Amino acid sequence: MLIIGPPGSGKGTQAERISDRLGVVSISTGDIFRVNVRGETPLGIEAKKYMDNGDFVPDDVTNKMVRHRLSESDVRNGFLLDGYPRTAAQVDYLDAILAKGEERLDVVLQLTADDEELVHRLLDRAKEVRRSDDNKAVIRLRLDLYHEQTEAVVDKYAARGIVTLVDGIGPIDVVTDRVMQAIKAVQAV
Repeated sequence: MLIIGPPGSGKGTQAERISDRLGVVSISTGDIFRVNVRGETPLGIEAKKYMDNGDFVPDDVTNKMVRHRLSESDVRNGFLLDGYPRTAAQVDYLDAILAKGEERLDVVLQLTADDEELVHRLLDRAKEVRRSDDNKAVIRLRLDLYHEQTEAVVDKYAARGIVTLVDGIGPIDVVTDRVMQAIKAVQAV
């Protein structure tokens, strides 16, 4: 399963809730990046340069981190990807990783939200948790990059018929209910 949406749409929060309710591991590229940056791994040092500017981490760096994470034993009974793939090339790379294990994505949950709402959410988050990548200019850049690059990912998965739209605006519990209803609807098909 994949959860996708623009920065600030609630992917991380909803991924945790889905993970808890369905008993599958949630894999966040943001968490993978932060672990590597804190650990000052070679990939983490490279990723930090891009993260600090609000740019997406290049595919080759991201792909290596994700490939390693998907090789761990806790993903054998299913997983939820949060924040990956972000580009069409990453979709192809993920397909290759999954094909080796004779797996595929069953559903792509796309959280939707208005850009102005997202800017407001991210600025509020920046006040609570100081992050170098949460200021107005960087937030706008990340949203522009999302629209330019990540929407192609959604198009690829939509062509496969596995995208389910979920309104990401509203109280967290309400959005979670929408997400769980969307998953149940997909499972019923």
